[in-house]
Amino acid sequence: MRRIGSSWRSRLDAFLTPHRSSSRADRRLRSGFHNRRIAVWIGGGVAAAFLVIAVLLIRRPAIDFRWLPKSAGVGGAELDAKYRETRWYELGPKDWDPYKTARELRRAGKSFDDSDPRAAELLKKLRDIWDNAPVNPALDGAAVRIPGYVVPLEESKSGMTEFLLVPYFGACIHTPPPPSNQILHVTASRPVENLHSMDNVWISGHLNATRSDSSMGMSSYAMTLDLVQPYVRPVQ
Repeated sequence: MRRIGSSWRSRLDAFLTPHRSSSRADRRLRSGFHNRRIAVWIGGGVAAAFLVIAVLLIRRPAIDFRWLPKSAGVGGAELDAKYRETRWYELGPKDWDPYKTARELRRAGKSFDDSDPRAAELLKKLRDIWDNAPVNPALDGAAVRIPGYVVPLEESKSGMTEFLLVPYFGACIHTPPPPSNQILHVTASRPVENLHSMDNVWISGHLNATRSDSSMGMSSYAMTLDLVQPYVRPVQ
């Protein structure tokens, strides 16, 4: 009986062996597939991480139009003949430095805490000076072309009809308004389509030394818009 049992067990083992072997093969196959899938995930994740890093490294910072030099001929002969290409530093008197007062007040209030009433008074003084910034009389009534960032004031589904133009990204939205002579209040006779907050654009029109106040800041200049175009960085 032991021999029969032994033979039975042997035959049973022999019968099960291919299935066990197949089961082990299946497990190895599944394990290999699982490992390959993990490798693909890891490889994809690493590639995505390198792509993000590369984009961040090559992405150019926002332009500060206050310090941008003139680039002759970028508007084309027709626009250059009709509109004077203007830069933001030209909008104030030649000897007026809007940031000189800010530097002096900062030095004066260096020892003040944020909760100190004197600090609040200095900020108010600076805001009053900036909100009454002087204009450049030579540009009153001039046909100009100037680049900057859009701060929406009035817009609908048809487009934007009123906005401020500012010289650097985030002004009037993420940071306090710049001096009033560094803000243009622009109105369009017809809605401008596909214009969005903080788009950087060229605008062309007649400049008027007209003060106006809005929910986003005080401006010393107004312009009736003739033309708006996307700003394209010059090829380096």
